[in-house]
Amino acid sequence: MNLTADLYLDMIRSGAASLAQNRQAINDLNVFPIPDGDTGDNMYMTMEAGCNASGNNLAQMSDAVSQGMLLGARGNSGVILSRIFAGMAQGFSQLKEADAQAFSAAMRSGVEAAYHAVSQPVEGTILTVLREGAAAADRSASLEEYFDLMIAGMDLALEHTPDQLDVLKKAGVVDSGGAGLIAVWEGMRAALHGNSLLLEETTPAQTAHTIDFQAFTEDSELEFGYCTEFLLRLQRSKVDLEHFDEHVISDWLSTRGDSMVFFRDGSIVKVHIHTKDPGAVLSKCREWGEFLTIKVENMTLQHHENHMDERFKRSHKALGIIAVAAGDGLSDAFRQMGTDVVIEGGQTMNPPVERFIEAFDEVQADVILVFPNNGNILLTARQAAQLYKKSRVEVIPTKTLGEGYYALANMPSTDNSIEQIVETLSQAIGNVTTGMVSRAIRDTEMGPKGTYLGFCGKDILCGSPIREQAVTELSGKLDAASRDILLLLSGADVPMPEAESLRSTLEASCPLTEVILLPGGQPVYDYILVSF
Repeated sequence: MNLTADLYLDMIRSGAASLAQNRQAINDLNVFPIPDGDTGDNMYMTMEAGCNASGNNLAQMSDAVSQGMLLGARGNSGVILSRIFAGMAQGFSQLKEADAQAFSAAMRSGVEAAYHAVSQPVEGTILTVLREGAAAADRSASLEEYFDLMIAGMDLALEHTPDQLDVLKKAGVVDSGGAGLIAVWEGMRAALHGNSLLLEETTPAQTAHTIDFQAFTEDSELEFGYCTEFLLRLQRSKVDLEHFDEHVISDWLSTRGDSMVFFRDGSIVKVHIHTKDPGAVLSKCREWGEFLTIKVENMTLQHHENHMDERFKRSHKALGIIAVAAGDGLSDAFRQMGTDVVIEGGQTMNPPVERFIEAFDEVQADVILVFPNNGNILLTARQAAQLYKKSRVEVIPTKTLGEGYYALANMPSTDNSIEQIVETLSQAIGNVTTGMVSRAIRDTEMGPKGTYLGFCGKDILCGSPIREQAVTELSGKLDAASRDILLLLSGADVPMPEAESLRSTLEASCPLTEVILLPGGQPVYDYILVSF
């Protein structure tokens, strides 16, 4: 049996369905005893983004799958997963279908691409599971044998991940990303044997909004036009693909509407535009290619109409700033410090690559600084920066909200060069310490499930059944009394009287430190302590 385009797409969908069935179990492999990234969710949403691909042969189909995952990638595990299939697409390039030998070569390309996606690869992770699984199946005589041997190799590699990473051994779990990868391959193997797993339409966690059709009646006038979005696949029969300048399209579109978001990735062009004549736009764009997706909505009926209008009405500027945050208080604080766009995200809410690209277009700046503020979002931001060509994008490696807050509060003068600004900010985040308090989702050495844990990075420093006590103990562990400033960010579920009382307690225990209370409104973390 050879791998065809249709079979490959069926395998991708079955792999996504397998992830959907197992994603909570994968989430539960979290090495940290608080909600901490949701590997299963991130990998599923990345995989699902490639399920609507199309192509006439394996090369086209695998490329379309890769493009979908590229834009839908979420979290570190999702980015790595998308890179695996990007490498495989490179291996399938020029192939109408693939036998076991060709598939094995494509997998080697996938392994290489996955390792290149991580600046400092760590063994005992999804990378190890992938590499050892591919090595175990390398000389297979058939695709069926390849998948059997690869899954067996991945199972064995996953079993040994705790021996390679102390953090896994201490938590008593195997690597969640590796477990997710095995779920993908098991779903793909099921499809290979004709037993495809089916995605349920209700699987994605999306909230539908009700359309008020009375907002546009028989007597209404079309004031705002239509929000028109589409993915256009450039066609070799219509353009010289290798030398085609996509600005021909964007220049024409700019005369037919406003609020335009436009970028090209390979042969795919993504467009968002507000226009009163979507028919003319769609007809013209067919001169260059054919549509993969189309969405046209009357903007009067759009649920987020006002937000979208304001979001795109920005003048071009020299320097723009994007930060990731969750919680109204924190988001407002970042905006007050000069952030142009705050992307909603953080723990359990990892934004995809496409959201960053949309934000880059919203900012409209020559140079864009990005503050991911979460270690699990850093790779996603960097991948988006590599894709974006209309501006210079620099990702400041902030891994916590505290680092992002401190960096923005100490933004250098724009009289400095961009290189100097990036270097100063990257060095500045080393001067800040961020501690968090959150409830344990399972039993730990510090106490049973429900205990309030105080931690810094991946180190659990204290635990208490009383939330305020966990905070005061954590401040002591962080030696906050020796720092000039202690910023106390209260979470969404913390009553203001409790937070104010806690501030007074911290002021008493840290007499030489200025304690500042900010109602951050962040989820997951009841309190965040930022000292500098």
